[in-house]
Order: sequence, then C-alpha cells, then structure tokens
Amino acid sequence: MTKLTFLGTGTSQGVPMIGCHCRVCDSPDSSDKRLRSSVLIEQGDVSIVIDSGPDFRQQMLREQVNRLDAILFTHNHKDHIAGLDDVRAYNYIQGVPMDVYGEPYVLETLKREFGYAFARDRYPGVPEINLHRIDREPFQVKGVTVIPIRGYHMRLPVLGFRIGRLAYLTDMNRIDAEEIDRLKGVEILVVNALRHEKHLSHFSLSEALEVIGRVNPDRAYLTHISHQLGRHAEADPRLAANYIYYAYDGLKIQTHDL
Repeated sequence: MTKLTFLGTGTSQGVPMIGCHCRVCDSPDSSDKRLRSSVLIEQGDVSIVIDSGPDFRQQMLREQVNRLDAILFTHNHKDHIAGLDDVRAYNYIQGVPMDVYGEPYVLETLKREFGYAFARDRYPGVPEINLHRIDREPFQVKGVTVIPIRGYHMRLPVLGFRIGRLAYLTDMNRIDAEEIDRLKGVEILVVNALRHEKHLSHFSLSEALEVIGRVNPDRAYLTHISHQLGRHAEADPRLAANYIYYAYDGLKIQTHDL
C-alpha cells in the first residue's frame, strides 16, 4: 500500500495570490487555499517528499511529519526547491544527512543556491545533505522502488515519479508515448492542471484530461492549480463521475493492496 498526502496543490505563486482579489483568491473555502505543490509519499515505514518549495516548513508542521527519509526533485525551479534549508530540523532529530535525489542540472542548482551547505568549511548547523544523481533509470530509496517519468516543462526536461501503483506528474506540458507506457497499470495518477486556457509550460485542464485518458488509471487527481481554474467547489461534476478530482492541500489518499 502506498499513501500520499498533498502538502500543497497550488501554482508557483500559490492561492490566494499576493494582491489578487478575484473570487477564487477571496474564497472562504479552505480547499481554495493552496500552498506550492508538493506531496508526501509513504510506503511501509519509508517517508519521501517530492519537492520542497517555499512552504516546506509550514507543510511539515501542518502534517506533523516527524521523520523524513528522502526528498526527490522534479526540477530546479524556485517554487520546488526553496525550502531545502529546513531539512536542518530532520538532520538534528534523526542524526543523519538528508538523502536528496535529482538530475545533474538540479543538483548543480542546489549546490549553487545552497552553497553554504556544501562549502569546504561549513558553518555549524547548516543543512547536511547527501546528493544522489538520478536519470530515467529506476532507483531505490531504502528499499522503495522509484521509477522516473520524463516530461517537459516547455523546453526544460523534468521528472515525474511512479512509486508502486501511484504516479505523480507536475510542471509538464508534454509527455511522450513511451513515458505513458511506463505509467500503465497505475491505480492513482496525479497530474498538473494549471487553468482552462492553454499555457506554454503547464497542462491545461483539457490537456491533463487527455493524459489521464491515455494512462487510464482507476482514479486521477489534479494539482498545481492556479486561481484561473476556478473554485474547488465548482469543479465540473463530470470529473468526479469519471473518478477525476481536484486535489486540495491536506488531502490524503492511498492505493489498494494488490
């Protein structure tokens, strides 16, 4: 069984967006309050976070994540990496460096953005991080098999991840047929759906639905949602009728045993 908690389901600016007073940003519904996109995946006693954005500390406190084994990075944009410094708390509590996985260009960005954590003469108390280089080949995190899924964020190559019968894809506007084949058989698919209108680097709602149709999971959840997609409570009921749902911060789901 694989469990997933949506730590954040918003776009790079979150919802509400600073200075915006549209009906979504001013919504009183807690489901319309979206932190930057990230998920916690638990399989057995192994806990993995995908992306540690600017809201990482807040998300870990809200969900009472007292132990964390690894962070996987989809790509190197700030809304997905900015919270990495806060692994210091886990270093202190667990007594070991944090295992971090990413493609080479992502790891280079981490070393540049958090240079103090990788300096030769490091200041006491800086984050302790073990960097692990990954590509499209499956890899193991403490016995949990992770299958990277290649997609594109405009021209930037990014990774989604399949763990067991669950797959998570964010910040994509293109995925090729061979990667769809690697997703066949998943029970739960999470995919980004930024807004109704086409976007240069994210799937629109209709494009996300097309990907879901190609994969044909039992259930699908939409994430990386902007205020332009509308209020959570006003999602087209035809989506739920087809087992497709808007995700929201704090939502917990799990796959079934085979």
